[in-house]
Amino acid sequence: MPRRQLGRHLRELRQESGLTIAEVARLIERGAGTVQRLETGTPHRIRLLDIEALCRVLHADQTMTDALMGLARQGNDRSWWHEYGDLIPEAFSVYIGLEAAAATSTSFSNIVPGLFQTPSYAEVMIRTAYPDNAASDISRRVQIRLHRQRLVTRNWQPLRVIELLDEQALHRVVGSPAIMSQQLRHLADLSTRDNIEIRIVPFTAALPLGEVAGPFGILDFAQGTTGTREPSTVHLEGFTGALYLEQAETVERYRKAHQALSRVALNPQQSRDLLRQAARRFVR
Repeated sequence: MPRRQLGRHLRELRQESGLTIAEVARLIERGAGTVQRLETGTPHRIRLLDIEALCRVLHADQTMTDALMGLARQGNDRSWWHEYGDLIPEAFSVYIGLEAAAATSTSFSNIVPGLFQTPSYAEVMIRTAYPDNAASDISRRVQIRLHRQRLVTRNWQPLRVIELLDEQALHRVVGSPAIMSQQLRHLADLSTRDNIEIRIVPFTAALPLGEVAGPFGILDFAQGTTGTREPSTVHLEGFTGALYLEQAETVERYRKAHQALSRVALNPQQSRDLLRQAARRFVR
């Protein structure tokens, strides 16, 4: 997964520069095949000197350079624990790049996920997570989160999202009752879109997996122009980092967990009704 992320960002940098693979290869004095393998995430070996040279000729800023060097160093891990601030700068989001390339997101959450957060809800969440950060940094993080939401609202090939939301997210007050009311109405409205399915896992469902399930997401990718498809990836968000898993048997286990939760979740219309009911309750 780190190799694929590295390749994706290198390809985007090259395309933004207007250079061909052959031109970039000449500039770093390497073969075109080497550059192509790096961009497709299938190199025989990643040389840090090559990544450093590519960042230089493609005019990557320092944050991007540090992030790509970190990805290169971790390029041989199949199950990858990304610790915030360890090798890869905190300002660089690995997940955003992966999410932007996905065709479908299948997830279970116990808070409103970032793709669906209103500006007010997002600001409270981010300000709580980073209490010592300057207002300008909080604002930047909010804008990044809101920018991500274009993935699900764009007209051309929007991200398909199948979201199971634990009912506790409807009751845990974030910010104020007014913010919660607005957020829940927003969820209900989003759930009317053809590419978004939001279903509530009610308290009455007890423990369908036999234990308390933490939040998880599965990203699936469309077939590329070469006929290949990136392997599906499970994303587990933690307090100090994120775990990315792509072994087929592990991904399948999480699919079965999502299916088990789906069987006890309310249907889309029932979920929409419950969201609107909860929104009204907050503004009484």
